[in-house]
Amino acid sequence: MSDTPGDQDEVAHLVRSAQRGDALAMGALLDRLAPYVGRLCGPIALQDSADAAQEALIAVFQGLKTLREPSAIYGWVRRIAVREAVRVAQRSAKVRPAQAAELPAPGSAELAADIRDVLDRLSPEHRAILVLREVEGLDERDTARVLGISPGTAKSRLSRAKSNFRKAWGSGS
Repeated sequence: MSDTPGDQDEVAHLVRSAQRGDALAMGALLDRLAPYVGRLCGPIALQDSADAAQEALIAVFQGLKTLREPSAIYGWVRRIAVREAVRVAQRSAKVRPAQAAELPAPGSAELAADIRDVLDRLSPEHRAILVLREVEGLDERDTARVLGISPGTAKSRLSRAKSNFRKAWGSGS
């Protein structure tokens, strides 16, 4: 994501140019957004994160002309990326349910791998809410808006996600 006002101005300029049909600007914009989309899709779609990121970037490409406020690009992209990551993860879960043999052995040496394994045991919806609240730092209302749910549902889903994470952490890591 952009860190300085100059970066934000440059991204907004790229958005406006891409909306007018400038293919070079669209390419530069997608290159700029790809790492952000990947960071969002990774912990939600897990082994299918590359597919989710690709689907999200295609949706950004196809829908960019509908974005009214170029400065809102990152929030708009966040909503698309999370939606696509959840959709891809759900589709994958239907095709290939988790097997007990795939669960990590207790006492794994790598903390990051342990966390990834625990996340793998959560539903895509629970991974999405944890990423938005704990990684992205969104408040309850913004998280609900991104996920297309009520704030009350977001609050209860976050509570269940944290509880399930703690249970999975205690039983398998």
